[in-house]
Amino acid sequence: MRWLLILLLLCGVPASAQPRLVTGLSQSRIDISYRFAGSDLLVFGAIQYPGGRAPSTPPGIAIVLRGPTEALTVRHKERVAGVWVNTKALRFESAPGYYAVATTHPVSQLLDERNAAIYEIGVRHLQLSPATAAAMEQTRAFQDGLVSLRQADGLYVEQPYGVTVTDNILYRARIPLPSAVPVGSYRAEIHLIEDGQVLARSTAPIIIDKSGMERAVHLFAHEHAFLYGLASVAMALAMGWLAGLLVRKRT
Repeated sequence: MRWLLILLLLCGVPASAQPRLVTGLSQSRIDISYRFAGSDLLVFGAIQYPGGRAPSTPPGIAIVLRGPTEALTVRHKERVAGVWVNTKALRFESAPGYYAVATTHPVSQLLDERNAAIYEIGVRHLQLSPATAAAMEQTRAFQDGLVSLRQADGLYVEQPYGVTVTDNILYRARIPLPSAVPVGSYRAEIHLIEDGQVLARSTAPIIIDKSGMERAVHLFAHEHAFLYGLASVAMALAMGWLAGLLVRKRT
């Protein structure tokens, strides 16, 4: 009986307890109206250490916000006989419409290349799943071009010192959301990093959707694409006819 009690006690104690992340969001749903000019999402939380004792050295934190994934084709233009034409193209199957990463230090100082690629931390480590067979150099060139375009639009963001850690326990970061942020399902991923390894992870879902009249038009366009196309053509014709009528009256 004594040996059974000892065995039960041993089974109830984990061999190597690991820290745990507790995460919160300022908003779990963001509604976009015609007045939406961008916003910030606050990601915050705490690190629960085994025994309740925080380490003396500051932890490494990486916060990633991504969504929604889409398939797209990137084209390269060249000037041929004085005219710009598409000469090459590469299709990616899993490009996030929005991607942001905030870290306590630059990604290269937190993780090695292998772990950064496994967890897709950093825009250069995104796994976009190219569907077109191409040389590695060409694939990297197209991926860099896509990243540059989306960075210019504020859709791909890197904040090397964007995470603040207090007392080695509490963490927080503000993630910018531009006015052009796509609607859909998002996921916030928080990683606790030590010695180049991810010790703990936490995730939180987020929904970004249109509201009001924009939502009604968005749903109608997706659920009744043919009727939406006819309505768009009819509206364009009506506006053209009205413009012509006004010009004739003035003359």
